[in-house]
Amino acid sequence: MFEGLFLSVAIVLALGSYTAVVRGRSLGWFVPLWFLVSLAATELAPWLLATILSTALAMALFADLSLASMQFALALLLGSALAILKVLLAHFETGRSFERALKTGLGENFEQSIPIERRRQLSHQISAEGWSHPVTFTRPGVRLERDIAYGDAGKRNLLDIYRPIVAGENCPVLLQIHGGAWLFGHKAEQALPLLHHMAGLGWVCVSINYRLSPAATFPDHIVDVKKAIVWVRENIAQWGGDPRFIAVTGGSAGGHLASLAALSQNHKPWQPGFEDKDTSIQAAMPLYGAYDLCDRYNIRHYTGIDNPVLERVMKTTQAQAPELYDSASPITWVSDKAPPFFVIQGTHDTLVWVEEARRFVAELSAASSAEIVYAELNGAQHSFDTVHSPRTAHFMNAAAWWLEWSRANWLEAQSVD
Repeated sequence: MFEGLFLSVAIVLALGSYTAVVRGRSLGWFVPLWFLVSLAATELAPWLLATILSTALAMALFADLSLASMQFALALLLGSALAILKVLLAHFETGRSFERALKTGLGENFEQSIPIERRRQLSHQISAEGWSHPVTFTRPGVRLERDIAYGDAGKRNLLDIYRPIVAGENCPVLLQIHGGAWLFGHKAEQALPLLHHMAGLGWVCVSINYRLSPAATFPDHIVDVKKAIVWVRENIAQWGGDPRFIAVTGGSAGGHLASLAALSQNHKPWQPGFEDKDTSIQAAMPLYGAYDLCDRYNIRHYTGIDNPVLERVMKTTQAQAPELYDSASPITWVSDKAPPFFVIQGTHDTLVWVEEARRFVAELSAASSAEIVYAELNGAQHSFDTVHSPRTAHFMNAAAWWLEWSRANWLEAQSVD
């Protein structure tokens, strides 16, 4: 009676599992669909595995397993379960990947640079309590202040502040920039696990909106980011933040803008009306960012969606305005003045290929006098940190270690000066 339904469910689960273990590339306009299915299958792997096993149990109870169609469905479910077990193994191995990256970039004993009272709050371990509720983000001890204006562009110039309920003074500041291909996205939709986690550790976290294309044209997006930096520097002390230390983070388009802000600090053409304000950044942690809009190394290959997106953002083509595309690329700005960077990229990212992050890190490492950390996460998809998962839990631990190290390193430099 239920054989047709079971077969259909098994096929859908097998297709989803396939996208979790196979990198989707050069798919043209199928890229967004592959990305969304793969993201769900990859980052919700524990629940996908539970669904597969539940379906197999239901088949054993209610289907005629002597039918060839049901044997085929069982084979699909077995293959899907094995694939998702491989994905889960990569989730739990992420912690070792982050530890290797941090020790490679900062030194074997980097943890000793962090004051012991701060070190005691950090961990390399995760627990099921941290990732068993994938879309529950609030944490005790964190207060959220919503919709504070930092500019004059209405809803697109609002920010939220996540801070400890017990107010402190001179707390380090983390500025979050959302992604969305510069076309969509909202401050309340992304990096929520990280924002609550760091606020719970005593940081003041700021998440911003910025003007979006096609209404906005580059460099409007980075101008808004710099406006937000100025606002934070001039106002965050009211919420307990230290205006002298601002770390910036973001994913995808937010990773692009975070990198660009960190590398182009105090660039007057992108600070209209506030040319003399301080837009310096003390540390940058971009995730799965776009670093080379010119694709000068032919890494992306043509997918069919890059050019239409960028032309809506730039309002021109690269052939017509090569200087604009070049200036919008963080890789153009690498120099010995770069602050410390922690670049994070998944190997199975469908939207921004891992080779682009590798090239950016190689050029940044060669040019910068600051410490550069690069973590490459096996099997991770674009936007992997959007929900709680074992991988996201490991990411939050690593982000906290690196951010605390950045703060301690900066304080040490100030005392030396």
